[in-house]
Amino acid sequence: MADFIHSHQNLAKGDIVVVQCSHQCNILLLDDANFALYRKRQKHTYFGGHYTHFPAKLAVPATGHWNVVIDLAGRQAAIQHAISYIRNTPAKG
Repeated sequence: MADFIHSHQNLAKGDIVVVQCSHQCNILLLDDANFALYRKRQKHTYFGGHYTHFPAKLAVPATGHWNVVIDLAGRQAAIQHAISYIRNTPAKG
Protein backbone atom coordinates (compact mmCIF):
# COMPACT_ATOMS: atom_id res chain seq x y z
CA MET A 1 0.00 0.00 0.00
CA ALA A 2 1.29 3.46 -0.88
CA ASP A 3 2.00 6.04 1.83
CA PHE A 4 -0.28 8.51 0.09
CA ILE A 5 -2.62 9.06 -2.85
CA HIS A 6 -1.54 11.69 -5.34
CA SER A 7 -3.06 13.69 -8.17
CA HIS A 8 -1.26 16.30 -10.29
CA GLN A 9 -3.19 18.99 -12.19
CA ASN A 10 -2.68 22.32 -13.88
CA LEU A 11 -5.13 24.55 -12.00
CA ALA A 12 -6.11 28.20 -12.10
CA LYS A 13 -6.38 30.58 -9.18
CA GLY A 14 -9.84 30.22 -7.69
CA ASP A 15 -10.40 26.64 -8.87
CA ILE A 16 -11.72 24.39 -6.11
CA VAL A 17 -10.29 20.96 -5.30
CA VAL A 18 -13.01 18.64 -3.96
CA VAL A 19 -11.96 15.50 -2.08
CA GLN A 20 -14.26 12.71 -0.94
CA CYS A 21 -12.76 10.09 1.37
CA SER A 22 -14.15 7.22 3.40
CA HIS A 23 -11.69 7.85 6.28
CA GLN A 24 -10.38 10.90 8.10
CA CYS A 25 -7.12 11.99 6.55
CA ASN A 26 -4.74 14.82 5.82
CA ILE A 27 -5.35 16.58 2.52
CA LEU A 28 -2.49 18.65 1.19
CA LEU A 29 -2.41 21.01 -1.77
CA LEU A 30 1.23 21.59 -2.75
CA ASP A 31 3.09 23.21 -5.61
CA ASP A 32 5.73 21.06 -7.36
CA ALA A 33 8.67 22.29 -5.26
CA ASN A 34 6.88 21.59 -1.98
CA PHE A 35 5.65 18.22 -3.24
CA ALA A 36 9.29 17.24 -3.90
CA LEU A 37 10.15 18.26 -0.31
CA TYR A 38 7.14 16.30 1.01
CA ARG A 39 8.32 13.18 -0.84
CA LYS A 40 11.78 13.56 0.76
CA ARG A 41 10.11 14.01 4.17
CA GLN A 42 11.61 17.49 4.45
CA LYS A 43 9.94 20.67 5.68
CA HIS A 44 7.33 21.81 3.20
CA THR A 45 4.47 24.28 2.92
CA TYR A 46 0.96 23.28 1.92
CA PHE A 47 -2.68 24.33 1.93
CA GLY A 48 -5.21 22.07 3.60
CA GLY A 49 -4.97 20.06 6.78
CA HIS A 50 -6.67 17.25 8.69
CA TYR A 51 -10.23 16.50 7.61
CA THR A 52 -12.86 14.37 9.34
CA HIS A 53 -15.91 15.46 7.32
CA PHE A 54 -16.31 15.34 3.56
CA PRO A 55 -16.37 16.64 0.96
CA ALA A 56 -13.28 18.69 1.72
CA LYS A 57 -12.94 21.77 -0.49
CA LEU A 58 -9.69 23.68 -1.03
CA ALA A 59 -9.38 26.86 -3.07
CA VAL A 60 -6.35 27.02 -5.36
CA PRO A 61 -4.33 30.11 -4.37
CA ALA A 62 -2.45 30.67 -7.65
CA THR A 63 -2.41 29.42 -11.23
CA GLY A 64 0.08 26.64 -11.94
CA HIS A 65 0.83 22.96 -11.43
CA TRP A 66 -0.61 21.62 -8.17
CA ASN A 67 -0.37 18.33 -6.32
CA VAL A 68 -3.27 17.00 -4.27
CA VAL A 69 -2.18 14.48 -1.64
CA ILE A 70 -4.40 12.30 0.54
CA ASP A 71 -2.21 11.20 3.45
CA LEU A 72 -3.36 8.85 6.22
CA ALA A 73 -0.54 10.05 8.53
CA GLY A 74 1.10 6.65 8.84
CA ARG A 75 -2.11 4.71 9.36
CA GLN A 76 -3.24 2.07 6.93
CA ALA A 77 -6.77 1.66 5.63
CA ALA A 78 -8.46 0.45 2.50
CA ILE A 79 -9.95 3.83 1.65
CA GLN A 80 -12.35 4.86 -1.02
CA HIS A 81 -11.71 8.30 -2.41
CA ALA A 82 -12.47 10.68 -5.24
CA ILE A 83 -10.71 13.88 -6.27
CA SER A 84 -12.52 16.31 -8.53
CA TYR A 85 -12.13 19.93 -9.56
CA ILE A 86 -14.51 22.84 -9.92
CA ARG A 87 -12.95 25.09 -12.53
CA ASN A 88 -13.13 28.84 -12.01
CA THR A 89 -14.27 30.00 -15.42
CA PRO A 90 -14.71 33.74 -15.94
CA ALA A 91 -18.24 34.97 -16.41
CA LYS A 92 -19.08 35.93 -19.98
CA GLY A 93 -20.66 39.22 -20.89
